[in-house]
Amino acid sequence: MAEVADYPGTIHLTEISSDAKLHYHKQLTETYYILECDADAQMQLDDARIDLKPGMLVMIRPGTRHRAIGKMKILNIVYPKFDPSDEWFDE
Repeated sequence: MAEVADYPGTIHLTEISSDAKLHYHKQLTETYYILECDADAQMQLDDARIDLKPGMLVMIRPGTRHRAIGKMKILNIVYPKFDPSDEWFDE
């Protein structure tokens, strides 16, 4: 989505081709809408893993350690606007 000054969040298409690194956000809430994914694709939310399929929504609240596992194409809906500096790792 093109940047719209008065829209309170961001929406972007993301293709994930390898396992993401476990991380969290202090301010952002992300919602992944799964467009396409391999049969073994999962989301890790803290210590839980969720099997994914197209059409699913996964909300990730601030402070939740998360990562995408496997190959997928998603819409990432972020509130407030995505800020790349709000990505934190435990290590």
